[in-house]
Amino acid sequence: MQLVKRSYAGVMHAIADLGPMAKLTTLARQSDEYGWLRWAASLFAIHNIDRMIALGLPWWNVAATREVAEYLRARPNARVFEYGAGASTIWLAQRAASVVSVEHHAGWHRRLSGEVSRHSNVRLDHRALDGDAYINAIDEAGGMFDLIVVDGRRRNECLARAIPRLSRGGIILFDDSGRNRYRDSIRSCGLKERRHFGRSYCVPYPDFTSILHA
Repeated sequence: MQLVKRSYAGVMHAIADLGPMAKLTTLARQSDEYGWLRWAASLFAIHNIDRMIALGLPWWNVAATREVAEYLRARPNARVFEYGAGASTIWLAQRAASVVSVEHHAGWHRRLSGEVSRHSNVRLDHRALDGDAYINAIDEAGGMFDLIVVDGRRRNECLARAIPRLSRGGIILFDDSGRNRYRDSIRSCGLKERRHFGRSYCVPYPDFTSILHA
């Protein structure tokens, strides 16, 4: 499956590098964030952090992205914690008062550090997966969070650790929530689930992202 995804991404990048595709990207940037044109442009940005940031998109389900954007719009002082950094980190920084993001991959952390440095309200930490440092990063950050994103490694454990750090009225975004290995943890976590299924940025097939809330 990983080989198929890498091959697909390679093909899409090659197409994106063609001259006429630059016009699509330009038009998409000016279009509805949740519309078909922006989604179509995101297909050519898969695994390309620069293109995703330029498009102003996280790699989540489109409907779930809209729900989170509306949630943050109503809470200008929102505090966010994110397991698994990426284009979503920049997207969150543009909408929340503060963002703490933890990334396990040292190379990816270095790659993102330059992007994050442009946003004074973001802290990007690197924690290895050995032991519990990655999972415990939310406790290290301290305090309560209005939005917690579970979109990295060891998601079941991260979800369990996140719940005590969720503020009153807060929400957890759990990405790829349709995967069987996550379903038991989501069902038994004690939170209600709004499960979004359908168009998702970067991929041509429908996918799941869930919003968990009290």
